[in-house]
Amino acid sequence: MNPHDYEHFAAGLDDDLGIAVAINSVAAPARSTGATGQFGTEPLPKSTVVLTCGADLTPEPVQWLWPDWLALGKFHLLAGAPGQGKTTIAMGMAATVTIGGRWPDGSRCAAGNVLIWSGEDHYTDTLLPRLIAAGADRSRVFFVDGTRTGDAVRPFDPSTDTRTLKEAIQQIGSVRLIVIDPVSTAVAGDSHKNTEVRRGLQPLVDLATTINAALLGITHLSKGGQGSDPAQRVIGSIAFTAVARVVLVAARVKGEDGADKRILARSKSNIGPDNGGFEYHLAQVEALPGIDASRIEWGQAVEGSARDLLTDPAEGDDGTDHADAVGLLKAELTADCWTPVAVASKPLKDAGFNKKQIWNASKKLNVVRKKGGMGGGWYLRLPGGSDMALPSEDSKSPEGSEDSPSEKLEPLESSEIVHAANELVEVEL
Repeated sequence: MNPHDYEHFAAGLDDDLGIAVAINSVAAPARSTGATGQFGTEPLPKSTVVLTCGADLTPEPVQWLWPDWLALGKFHLLAGAPGQGKTTIAMGMAATVTIGGRWPDGSRCAAGNVLIWSGEDHYTDTLLPRLIAAGADRSRVFFVDGTRTGDAVRPFDPSTDTRTLKEAIQQIGSVRLIVIDPVSTAVAGDSHKNTEVRRGLQPLVDLATTINAALLGITHLSKGGQGSDPAQRVIGSIAFTAVARVVLVAARVKGEDGADKRILARSKSNIGPDNGGFEYHLAQVEALPGIDASRIEWGQAVEGSARDLLTDPAEGDDGTDHADAVGLLKAELTADCWTPVAVASKPLKDAGFNKKQIWNASKKLNVVRKKGGMGGGWYLRLPGGSDMALPSEDSKSPEGSEDSPSEKLEPLESSEIVHAANELVEVEL
């Protein structure tokens, strides 16, 4: 229809139906998503960068929960090889916060509440006894059990449930410390990839900033690497140590007298001193009648960098905490998808666990195993899911993953599993 015909057609509508037709333009109106609606004519507002002049800002000091060690509103990493008492250290810190106690350096802590989210240890038979052994006020400790929707409770997911968690924290009030054990459970994707780790951690980092609480994530430190920077031995992406403002490392070393001793040292700090540490001892005590638990007994302060203090770790000891193997494997598996055994076992091998220990951990978790097709490898998943089909293609090998070591892992194929099973011994995990 040409413009002249359109004007006559509109005039005819006016005559026949009594409808006033205003023709401003024959051309169809331009589409817009402006303020007037989908077909409005107002253009979208122009984007501008917000700048703040430094003269308009007021400098503020870092607020410390434990001066130079735990900062309010910041993310911290506590790393250590298996068996070094990382979780016990964290429970000792939590206990100090709940009672307003004293830190190892003698400084006083303001009393507050503590939030704990653990994917490795049971609350009632492991974490709570350790808190009690450390003298915690149980009324100030809150465990994250999951997220309730109607009558159903599902596992907590930081990528979607942080807002709900924030509301719960605001109801509790005065939360000063959040413990995540292990911190890898906050990453839904590949914990060896920088972008996925940052995406997983960011909601929790933002939460800690908003409520002004210290966020403490627990992770594993690979064995070996004497003389290297301990922070570089953190398993997974370098994003874990990059995002953390303070990295603490727990390790057992040989003393000058030849005796073993354990040290908690600062390996990195962007907001305070990054050296020095404290000796500590893991003691077994009776938390309640008939209930034994471990607790931290702090020793003297030590001087030096983490590299110097932890240059001679005591490797291969019998004090290995086999629960670490279970926790590492559990963090790599889910019940609703299959994971290649080489991918699932990589963090455990990085941590120094051998094939028999990995096998024992899989037995402890009742892991479901399934062999791939012609030439395919083994796949694993946690129990409880439906019997879904295996992936059509083998998942990408850890080799070449972003921020991952390029070491190619030898998978636990069927003959090795059978061999490990034949040598299987009962191990107290």
